[in-house]
Amino acid sequence: MATPVNDMFSFCTEPSKVCSYVEIRSIDKIKGKGLFARKGIRKGETIFVERPVVCAQFLWNSLYKYRACDHCMRSLETAEENARRLSGLSGLSLPYPDQCQVRPELHQCCPQCQVMYCSAECRQAALDQYHRVLCLGPSRDDLEHPINKLQEAWRNMHYPPETSSIMLMARMVASVKQARDRSHWLNLFSHFCSRTANEQEEMAHKLLGEKFQGQLALLRSLFSSALYDDHLSQWFSPDGFRSLFALVGTNGQGIGTSSLSQWVHACDALELPGQQREQLDAFIDQLYKDIEKETGDFLNCEGSGLFLLQSSCNHSCVPNAEASFPENNFLLHLTALSDISPGEEICISYLDCCQRDRSRHSRLKILRENYLFVCSCPKCISQADELDVTSEEEDDEGEGEAEGDELEDEMTDV
Repeated sequence: MATPVNDMFSFCTEPSKVCSYVEIRSIDKIKGKGLFARKGIRKGETIFVERPVVCAQFLWNSLYKYRACDHCMRSLETAEENARRLSGLSGLSLPYPDQCQVRPELHQCCPQCQVMYCSAECRQAALDQYHRVLCLGPSRDDLEHPINKLQEAWRNMHYPPETSSIMLMARMVASVKQARDRSHWLNLFSHFCSRTANEQEEMAHKLLGEKFQGQLALLRSLFSSALYDDHLSQWFSPDGFRSLFALVGTNGQGIGTSSLSQWVHACDALELPGQQREQLDAFIDQLYKDIEKETGDFLNCEGSGLFLLQSSCNHSCVPNAEASFPENNFLLHLTALSDISPGEEICISYLDCCQRDRSRHSRLKILRENYLFVCSCPKCISQADELDVTSEEEDDEGEGEAEGDELEDEMTDV
């Protein structure tokens, strides 16, 4: 039976448009639900725009001075400030500065804890939803504050590149604690899958295995000390905490924002005479070379969020849609990668581009460990006769990963 999207998703920016494009249907006990097209959608068309129920910047990303709005993750650096930091060129000047859409004059901070926001609207939205519970006030730099101890423990367990944040769970708890109608928020979060295991396939989430039990016990203890609430006692029990952990691990959508990237796209759209276009393109090419040399691949303000519609999209190794964040904030745009027929399921890829190019065996391993299912998309079915071994290149990579895992286990043995 289809779920009426506009009755359920107040977090969609255009609920009437969303309802006319997609619907959520139950599929089976393994897949659960899926998102299906209500009408034909053309390649390149925006299927919907959605804001998250909750999101948070990654803790290491913040520590490395990627300045972002604490609510919507909009980059707080101007494109020029962003380029200077990433390239290490303190005297760099960007041409066409008017193409930067960051407005520092609108930025505001929490008067108690000095956390920064891109606007008064974001500061108020955070205060209304979760920040009253999480505001550290003058204790922001107090290493013994329970929330700071929780964040430090998380950083010591999960080194970059991060894929989730303990603060996503903290904001879930805070949103319920602050709410006048707690049942509304609990109902919202109940729509996300929170399985810790897939018993039918005998799988368990990789972060909930035996080697992480000590870490989970410490995190649960610190989480309880910082945020315990009698009305949410189920989330603080050992099984409840594992389910909460699985919820953010399997549903968290990565969010990346960049004022520099937005400036580059704006410059690409400028109509310029031939010579000026060549000069600008050469400047941008050199800038990215300087950034790659200085910073590497870590270009964006990064975090993760929980999106109700997006989380209903199942995986395919040959997706017909993809998520992006073109507005330099947490607004997720789902765009069609190919024409989609009425009634066709809308699928995204849970794997990045490099992972999708790996062997079927490698793809299945990643999906089993992180999302608790065996992929049966057309690509995986067509490759079903392949041997369950990786290529030489992936074997070498796997050895490196194994060595890294051993090192991480040693470094994070808490």
